[in-house]
Amino acid sequence: MQRKLATIMVGDFVGSTPAMETDEEGAITRIDAVLDTVRTVIQRHDGRVFGTAGDALLAEFGSPVNALRAAIEARAEIAALPGSSGGDMRFGLHVADVVVVGSDLRGDGVNIAARIEASAPPGAIEVSGVLYDQVRRVSPCGFEDIGERRLKGIFEPIRIYRVTELVDRHLYQFAPTRSSPNAAQPPRTNSIAVARFDIAPGAIADQSFLADGITDDLTLELSRLKGLFVSSRSAATALTTKDPVEIGRLLGVGYVVSGSIRQAGDDLRVNISLTETGEGLVIWSDRITRPFRELLDVMDEIIARVAATVSGRVEQSELAAARLKRPENMTAYEYYLRGLDHHRLVGVSDTHIHEAMAWFERSMTADPGFGRPFAMHVCSWSNLPSFDLHEAEQQVAHALALDPTDPEAHRIMGAIKMKSGDFASARYHHIRAKELAPNDAYILGRSAAFYVYVGEAEHALEMLDRAETLDPFLPVWITEERVAALYALDRFEDMMRVALTLPFQTRRTLLYQIAASMACGNSGKAELLVRQALSLDPGLSAIYIRMQETYADESVTEALIERNCDAGLPPKPRKPTPRKKSTLLR
Repeated sequence: MQRKLATIMVGDFVGSTPAMETDEEGAITRIDAVLDTVRTVIQRHDGRVFGTAGDALLAEFGSPVNALRAAIEARAEIAALPGSSGGDMRFGLHVADVVVVGSDLRGDGVNIAARIEASAPPGAIEVSGVLYDQVRRVSPCGFEDIGERRLKGIFEPIRIYRVTELVDRHLYQFAPTRSSPNAAQPPRTNSIAVARFDIAPGAIADQSFLADGITDDLTLELSRLKGLFVSSRSAATALTTKDPVEIGRLLGVGYVVSGSIRQAGDDLRVNISLTETGEGLVIWSDRITRPFRELLDVMDEIIARVAATVSGRVEQSELAAARLKRPENMTAYEYYLRGLDHHRLVGVSDTHIHEAMAWFERSMTADPGFGRPFAMHVCSWSNLPSFDLHEAEQQVAHALALDPTDPEAHRIMGAIKMKSGDFASARYHHIRAKELAPNDAYILGRSAAFYVYVGEAEHALEMLDRAETLDPFLPVWITEERVAALYALDRFEDMMRVALTLPFQTRRTLLYQIAASMACGNSGKAELLVRQALSLDPGLSAIYIRMQETYADESVTEALIERNCDAGLPPKPRKPTPRKKSTLLR
């Protein structure tokens, strides 16, 4: 038998029998329209319908992320159909090894996906724990842990997660705007990418947090050197290839840093190489074994060697200025990396908020002179109802006192100042963040939001152009800022075109499209978009806009709210919901 690994999605129309009893012909027409919509969305995400069962469709995808996005988009598009709602279908998703029989797929994996769907409430999207583990770091949405569920005909209980609201912008959540570059990029002068470090064979425990943290730090440190063009972390993460030549071709970089890491007791072992991407020649490679406490010294050496090799020569003073202040205690740094690992998943599950904060607090206690965990602790805390803006400002000010050269702490302070209405101070901190990390695409993209909110949308578009030049794989939560900038300039047709090029719709892009449709007199389209937005987040209301869109000219925010409410967005949540998470500090 031929077998393959596949993501299985089962979608079923809910309530077809009573609908048929009331109006048979009308129900058949409605069901056909809904199923045709689902088929179209499946094809759009490179899926294939391989079977039907009554009013259900069975589809396969090569990518779990594509399958998840297809289910989310299908539910939203169904909500926009006349006479339909987001509750017309329910979906079950699972990743499994399946048996190929002609054009059909069979086996336990297909059965599990079908049972997950059958046990889900109307309108829900539920996934297995296996699929959740595959998508949680690149997911466009959050999840609720339903727990283990006994499914009919399945011997072992299956862990189930239910899709909740969409995730808002987040530095550490990778959802690239593109799955691949539009075309091969010619290599730029003094250009480099840091590929994600691997975990070396033989590691005793999961050390992915360490590999991710080292990759992040090397990328950030190199981006602070003005002589280098550094491709961002999301760009390197979006690529599945490990071939330096291919990475160079796709990202337009001349060099690739790659390696692996393994912590064994108190020792850290790092294998690292710098490869020229034209012919794949290894410029240098090294195997380093040092006590873990000397990790950051090792990183400094790597940065100096990379900078010297790629740029020819970099002044030692610039290297010194480029370094973030180092923690005195390496245990504090490890705590910080563990906190960062959970912070990446803050939008996916609320349990990670508390885990991230706890690790950052351990780091702060272990080394009170290490500034970064103080700032990142505020970012995690901003997702909780207990968040206090004044106290957060004091904590980030303390982080900046410890390390005034930390660009991310300046960006966070700029967001806090903007949130409190102090746009003059916010401007200073955003400018300082950009000065300290001139090649950091994320900081450029996030700083563009500030210029949209202060009425300088043209400048925001210029910054986004620069950010996208640095990184062809910018996350959706940055590229969506172009939608807000075009709306602020009343360029509604351009705005709609840009919004439709995104791989998935966020809450913000839908709200701006609703307002633009109303401004153009197309209330019918606006009303359909409201239904789509509410299918993605039933608790969405004007309160979300007021919290999220902090324009210096408050009349812009009020007009945005008025246009959405005129199209049918509720002024307040229709049912009590937890406070929507702050997104300005991420």
